[in-house]
Amino acid sequence: MNLGRREQLLILLLAVAVAFGLGAKYTLYRQIPVSQPAVEKSDTPPQIRVHVSGAVYRPGVYLLPQGSRVIDAVEKAGASTDADLDAMNLAQFLEDGRKVPVPQKIKTEGQLLPDSSNPFVAPVPRAGPATVNGGTGTGVVARVNINTADSAALDTLPGVGPATAQKIIEYRTANGQFASVDDLINVTGIGEKKLEQLRDYVFIQ
Repeated sequence: MNLGRREQLLILLLAVAVAFGLGAKYTLYRQIPVSQPAVEKSDTPPQIRVHVSGAVYRPGVYLLPQGSRVIDAVEKAGASTDADLDAMNLAQFLEDGRKVPVPQKIKTEGQLLPDSSNPFVAPVPRAGPATVNGGTGTGVVARVNINTADSAALDTLPGVGPATAQKIIEYRTANGQFASVDDLINVTGIGEKKLEQLRDYVFIQ
């Protein structure tokens, strides 16, 4: 079939239009990003497990949200009445798999201070071998806080009997808490020699 020049030109223009349209469609297809499958997000935050032991009512392993602090673990386990929470850093962050030992309150006679290996308790220097109330003991005794100790606790100090213990309490009542251990020199019955003897066994807080 013979086509005129006009028909040939129309066919050529149509072919160019089709080619242009296919090219544009291909380019648009290349620019559209391939959709990725949606990843389901969990509303549950990451959790950690910690072991609470010591002076608590419910010792054991607890599941806590990541970012929890020592106080959260202690509250889960329930601190007992003899738990010494003031000796702990309750604001410290917890790590997965950590053990949280809760110390007991310091007793005044024949007891050690809190274990310095406990990572949640600030280390406290231990007193050396002591001679208690004129005896010849060689055991380690706890230091006594002269601002809070009662007569029985003060009576365990070397060279301090019931009478001197009562004078310490009377001085504290009349003058307020001791500002330093050196203030013991102001208590009747305590001289320089006895003060030096007491330094390793008392503290203030």
